[in-house]
Order: sequence, then C-alpha cells, then structure tokens
Amino acid sequence: MTIIDRHIIRRLLIGYLFLVVALIVFFILLHYLEFIDDFLDRQAPMDEIYTIYYPSLIPDIVRLISPLALFLSCVYLTGKLAQTMQITALQTGGISLYRLLRPYLLVALLITGLMIWFNGWIVPVTNRTVLEYESKYIKDAPRQVDTNDIHRQNRPGSIVSVGFFDRRTNTAYTVSIQRFADDRRLVERIDADNMAWQDSLLRWRMPDAVVRTFDEDGTEHRRVVDQLDTLLHVYPRDLARTERDIESMTVPIAAQYVEELQRSGAGNIGRPMVGYYTKFTYPLANLILILLALPLAAVPRRGGQAVQIGLGLATAFAYLAAQKLTEPFGYSGELDPLLTAWLPHALFLLVAVLLLVQARK
Repeated sequence: MTIIDRHIIRRLLIGYLFLVVALIVFFILLHYLEFIDDFLDRQAPMDEIYTIYYPSLIPDIVRLISPLALFLSCVYLTGKLAQTMQITALQTGGISLYRLLRPYLLVALLITGLMIWFNGWIVPVTNRTVLEYESKYIKDAPRQVDTNDIHRQNRPGSIVSVGFFDRRTNTAYTVSIQRFADDRRLVERIDADNMAWQDSLLRWRMPDAVVRTFDEDGTEHRRVVDQLDTLLHVYPRDLARTERDIESMTVPIAAQYVEELQRSGAGNIGRPMVGYYTKFTYPLANLILILLALPLAAVPRRGGQAVQIGLGLATAFAYLAAQKLTEPFGYSGELDPLLTAWLPHALFLLVAVLLLVQARK
C-alpha cells in the first residue's frame, strides 16, 4: 500500500465519520421537531426520550445515512484533489483513475461488509425498543396488518381460522382448526371461543374445545375437551403482524419469519419480504455510491467544489429516492419483492460502471 493509498483512506474515513456524526445530530433534531407534539400529547417521559428512545434510534439512523456520508466524503476528497490538479499530476505520472480507485474500493468494501452485519444483527435489536416506544407515544405507530378473519395454514392439509387476535394478551377469539384428507375431505374440526398462547409451553391452550371428527361416510363424532393444549405451526407473531415487524428481526429470525408467512398462506406479505431482502441490498449502496462518486468528482468543473458537491447530492438523493419509489410496488405485489430490493441498486451500478468506463483514465 502506497503513501497515496494511505492518505486517501485516512482522509476518506475521517470525512465519513465526521459526516455520520453531523447527520445523526441533524436527523435527531429534525425528528424531535416533527414528533415533539406527539410526545407531549401522550405524556412521554422526557428523560426516556433522551436516554432510551433516541440512543436506540441512532443505529437505524447510521444505517440510513451511511451511504450518503461515504458518498459526500468521497465527493469532497476527490473534488479537492481534482481542483488542485493532484489527480492530473498523478495521471501524468502514470497512475490511472482505475488504480486510484483501489483505496476507495477498499474503504467501500470494508464499510459495506460492516453495514451488512450492522443492519442484519445490531439494528434490529435496538429497533425493538424504538418500535415499542413509538407504539406508545407516536400517533403514526406501526399498524397491525391483519385484525379480523385471519386464516393461516398450519401444515399441509390443516387450516387455522381466527375471528380476532389480541396481540396484547396473545389470545385468539372464535377459533377453528380444520384438518383435511388428501382428497380434500374434512376429517377433523376443532372449535373454541378462544385460544391463548402459553409461553412456557410454547403451545396454544383452548378451553372448552369442541372436537368433531368425520368418517368417510360423513358420520360425525363429537366430544368436548375441558382444556386442550395443541402444538401448532402458527405462532402469535403470525397472527399479529404489523407493518414494521421485520425491522426488529435479525437476519436468521427474519428468514424464518418470511418462510413461515409463505408457508402459512398469509396475505399482504410484500412489505416483510421487501424488508427482508433490503437487509442485504441496502448496505450495497455504500459501495455503489463510491463507484458513482469517483468519476463524477474526478473531473475539475467550472464553479469548483460547490458544483461538484451539488451534483453529488443530486445523484445520491436520486439513488435513495429510486429505492423509496420502487418499494410500494413490492409492497403491493406489483413487483416481485426480490426484484424490488435489487432493481435500484442494479440500475445505479450500471450507471457507475458506464461513468467509470467513460471517465478519463
């Protein structure tokens, strides 16, 4: 590693860390001004806002702003090198733009890998506190996706139907469990007024359950069970989903969660599927924006660094806006969730490659 490489890496990281801290302060102030009325209206303890809520919100802010901070740091550093003709001097000395890209790529790959881990295992833990706090004190808290007439597949040939589920007590009301034979003939049905989750047993308890079985000739056998403990492949989180549940799940838990949603036949799974794939794709913005920033900022422009930073900001916000604009299509099912998560990154990666190819070597 040359002196130039170390110089670029050091200045790039210093600029990145400075911008991360500055943007954290900016976003917290913006968020506080937006939601202070909710906090006051719902009598949120002010000490908890500063000691619990916002410290827990910081990791998610870091996740969101990391690509922008790295991009701006790259634009500023490279633009300064270009305006002072240092890049031209290096190219005259035989150092190509592609060779100059190496320290930038090293930093980008390091931060991208760190953010994949950070986004997948650290942010979900702190988001649990954030979502719990917002459900108490913010009006626009995550809404429950399913509230009435919930139907889930327990296992192949078995369906669980619930009239209403109370997520506060983990109790389902007006419950029916149907089991079908291979020829789709109903062979058993269990009905109960309610079904409560037993956390210590990891199973459901149904008081006064009515169990009916049906012979091949249609003969019905009926019995009442005072207390029926049943092991289902349907859990409370399958019945009480909110729009942002996936944000509080680490990658292994989220993978299991989306698999259970697909297996159970739940509706409205576009949002959690997009959220799951985004855990992997969003950190790639750190790498792609570096590939965009270098060719944009490496050329001296009339107007100096102010023009370069303005152009860089427009590019970065267009990239981030493209992600937000495509997400609703994945939520509604108009686009495949996997395609929704990858499309903006693939498009801007293509743009970055084209800019690098066309840039002066």
